[in-house]
Amino acid sequence: MNTATNAPDLRHLHSGGTIGNLVVNAIARFGDQPAIADGKVRWSYREFGDTVGRFISLFRSLGLKKGSALSILASNRAESWAAICAALVMGVRYTPLHPMAAEDDHAFIIEDAEIDLLIVEGAKFGPRGMAIKSRVPTLKNLYSIGPMDGVRDIMPDLAIVKAAPLIDESSSHEIAFLAYTGGTTGRSKGVMLSHRALVTMTLLLYSDWDWPEQIRFLAATPISHAAGVTLFPVMMRGGLMRLVQGFEPEVYAGVVAAEKINSTFLVPTLIYALIDNEDLRKRHDMSSLQMIVYGAAPMSPDRLKEGMKIFGKVFVQLYGQTEAPQVITSMRKIDHDETKPGRLGSCGRASPGVDVKLFDADMKEVGINEPGEICVRGPLVMDGYWKRPDANAETLRGGWLHTGDVAIKDEDGYFYIVDRTKDMIISGGFNIYPREVEDALMSHPSVASAAVIGIPDDKWGEAVKGFVVLKAGANSGAAELQAHVKDKRGAPWSPKTIDFVETIPVTGLGKIDRKALRAPYWEGRTRGVA
Repeated sequence: MNTATNAPDLRHLHSGGTIGNLVVNAIARFGDQPAIADGKVRWSYREFGDTVGRFISLFRSLGLKKGSALSILASNRAESWAAICAALVMGVRYTPLHPMAAEDDHAFIIEDAEIDLLIVEGAKFGPRGMAIKSRVPTLKNLYSIGPMDGVRDIMPDLAIVKAAPLIDESSSHEIAFLAYTGGTTGRSKGVMLSHRALVTMTLLLYSDWDWPEQIRFLAATPISHAAGVTLFPVMMRGGLMRLVQGFEPEVYAGVVAAEKINSTFLVPTLIYALIDNEDLRKRHDMSSLQMIVYGAAPMSPDRLKEGMKIFGKVFVQLYGQTEAPQVITSMRKIDHDETKPGRLGSCGRASPGVDVKLFDADMKEVGINEPGEICVRGPLVMDGYWKRPDANAETLRGGWLHTGDVAIKDEDGYFYIVDRTKDMIISGGFNIYPREVEDALMSHPSVASAAVIGIPDDKWGEAVKGFVVLKAGANSGAAELQAHVKDKRGAPWSPKTIDFVETIPVTGLGKIDRKALRAPYWEGRTRGVA
């Protein structure tokens, strides 16, 4: 019998796989099958693997090695995805940059993440790259994809360098992604996502979603964020990754029709754009779509019903956050049950292997249909925040990831997100969550989209204020909508005022930008909700 002194070291025996290994295996397995296309480039898995190998050789020549840090600022391009995959195979830490973020945010992230090499797409982000370089003296190297004044273009070098063998050098416990998430206040926090967490996410997406047999996946949102990590299970299944440069309805619908796209990921606001444009749908046949994944923000149940009438029972929902990526819960096609209309407001059940509970402020689990904060543990969860022990202590207290989202759970195990704790409106003693009011507003046939915030009120503390985009041709007034919400939810939930607007501001991830909406009303004041 082994004793404590002579037992073998088994610390790495159950370490699991890596994202780098998944990439290498997909390339080897699917060879000449179509892998990726972006309108200019169309590669098989073999050709994609050759490009990944060339990036590895190039990165090594620039001094990158296991443990180095890479960041990329580019649109949805095949070369960008190949560079990301190369970094993961090398054991290089990758930090995404959202194309729509501000210069201050980009500069802060590059410095905070201790980036060794920044690659920018010269034609679109050249000035931003130069600005970052001038502001961050610790940035060692700046290169471009495509011509850029004063910066070396990596593309000519990529064309002549010999591809390195694809040998996975990463480890499951190492950080694969250092992904920054913005809070309601203060600087972004770097979320340390290990290979273990991303492999867990990928396997859940691979196994638990209703994928078509031969995947032809369209990514229109930035591959630097949710659309990007969704590409990993596509690669595992040997699917085609079709990239477009942002969501433009005409282009998007045209690609769906031309490429016979059968799966895609969109945030709700983009789905609304497809629902509301009947002429677009007449011009382009989108009947090939078998799976439309939505997430990043809640979708109105009434608008979801509209989408199901148009596209059929093709919708899949994901709920997650950067700290537990993509799949804390999911709602499959079968869960989108029109005979149970209340369920369309759910974000689904907990993913297999992910422990999800609802706790009150004292970390006591709440009962069925009682609101509590969503707390998560399991291999999906981050390793903590980069250089932020204070934030770790708060967010990971009690051995759970505290999401900041409030939800209820029904007797069948379905979760229903009420809202963010910090977005809660306290009006006349009532705790009102914006989503409750938004869903009520969007159940009115005249409303295309809506946003709700709390504004200062001397009598009520906070007053519910709505912002509404009407459907084309609709002329409903504020009083009609207020009465509608009162009937649906009750008087305290009815907006005291409603502004009719052409668009509602959203963040780079497609979520309602409540911070921007609140700013004019709360300048110089402190909200009662932290």
